[in-house]
Amino acid sequence: MNWSSSWRVRKVGDSGNVPPGDVAVGPPLRVVSTDSTGRHQRLPGQSHLRVPILTTSTDKTPPQENEPSTDAEALAEEAKDEETFDTSKTFADLGLPEDVLAGITKSGFVHPTKIQSSLIPAALSGRHVLGQAKTGTGKTAAFGLPMLASIKPGDHFAALVLVPTRELAIQVAREIKDLGAGTPLSVVPVYGGQRITAQAPKLERGPEIIVGTPGRVMDLHDRRMLPYDTVRMAVLDEVDRMLDIGFRDDIRKILGGMKQRPQTIFVSATISGEIEKLARSYMKDPIKIVSKEKSLTVARVAQSWIKVEPWDKKHMLHHLLTHETPALTVVFCRTKRTVDDVTRYLNRKKIDAYAIHGDMIQSQRNKVMERLRGGNLGVLVASDLAARGLDVDGISHVINYDLPEDPEVYIHRIGRTARAGRNGVAWSLVAPFQGELLTNCEMLANIEIPQQEYADFKPGPIPADIRAETELAEKRVQDRENSMKRTEAPPIKADDNAAFPGGIVPTKMPARRMQGKVRTRRR
Repeated sequence: MNWSSSWRVRKVGDSGNVPPGDVAVGPPLRVVSTDSTGRHQRLPGQSHLRVPILTTSTDKTPPQENEPSTDAEALAEEAKDEETFDTSKTFADLGLPEDVLAGITKSGFVHPTKIQSSLIPAALSGRHVLGQAKTGTGKTAAFGLPMLASIKPGDHFAALVLVPTRELAIQVAREIKDLGAGTPLSVVPVYGGQRITAQAPKLERGPEIIVGTPGRVMDLHDRRMLPYDTVRMAVLDEVDRMLDIGFRDDIRKILGGMKQRPQTIFVSATISGEIEKLARSYMKDPIKIVSKEKSLTVARVAQSWIKVEPWDKKHMLHHLLTHETPALTVVFCRTKRTVDDVTRYLNRKKIDAYAIHGDMIQSQRNKVMERLRGGNLGVLVASDLAARGLDVDGISHVINYDLPEDPEVYIHRIGRTARAGRNGVAWSLVAPFQGELLTNCEMLANIEIPQQEYADFKPGPIPADIRAETELAEKRVQDRENSMKRTEAPPIKADDNAAFPGGIVPTKMPARRMQGKVRTRRR
């Protein structure tokens, strides 16, 4: 049976639970359009986004020809589609037990998000789920709540959550602990950078839920400290990022090592063909749930880009931080060296900035994350890998100091802001030669990002080394053009009869003849 073609479709946010065999999806995120036959078609320029052809079974009946349809109704329906929360339901309507509901109430939540209202009932029914939702829509609670509801105290190592980074392991474990405050279940994060001897005592007590990075999970399993045969629910969070980092083989080893195939849930901000293929290998009759939001970007993020020369990026960053006065800002850089360099520059400018990247020891990273969660820092300069753990409310601004080459990284970056219904701002510093990168980000986000200019910003002079390199490059170009002109010039044809009046053209110049003179032999 074809895995993708057998799906039926159910929109996220529709009332009622997801019946078996249905797929909760939203609009195709402007990645596909429909022709007269109703089949989805790719839009130009988006061939890298793979969306299966689906048959809609629960769409609303289209209006009749004589039935009025106003623009106001369309706008109201569009605004309803873009809402994050499903206000027609409460968590009590999703079938969660009382002890789990107590933790939700303590956390202050009333209405579930759309991804939660669709994924939780499906997971409680024991189905395998492939879920897609944009960042900041409560994906952790979407799989964490049914996990807390399905596992009983004493079910040691019953659930395993795989995440791409150490910070995300700590963050996800903390969130599940908070949600399960009314239950006796224990949650233990395991990750690299911390000694196994520090994690061993917690594992010896047999926790019910493990949250960890693939590398540390495999290490603990090889040491016979973390069994696979007891796992009844396996969750892969941020699957797209794990594949980007290179955990593909580790994931296959972990899931393939589970003899009794557990209930498997994949959660990701984006779903590629590779993710679907991976899910097909370890899921049986899965449900695919896609958020109904029209764009993968957070709707409440005001995005803009600023044209700046590479040597002026630090000055522009300082200009933004001092003139716009953002509350809590995350600055993303492409390399660890750039992270450290930008942090030192901001500190010299009396801006309280902290760095976080993969080369820092775990204790330093933990201290920075604690300051971030406590609101005790203003600017965090981070690499993309470390950013996967920045699941923190209160981030008001995101600055792309280096525009990413992968547009999906851009989506994840700006998703760090505009959490829990708040508004956010995302600025991107774009060099003149990076127009293609910016266009790729716009194509994936399905928006046209406006340019922002600062008339009061004064660009600095071109550095001497840059100027010298530019002059050298220009000289090389000029030399190359001159060489091509000489090479491509037509050859001058010689008049053999004029050179040799007798009409006899020698096949080679006599050895003793030189410029019309006979060389005399030396004596």
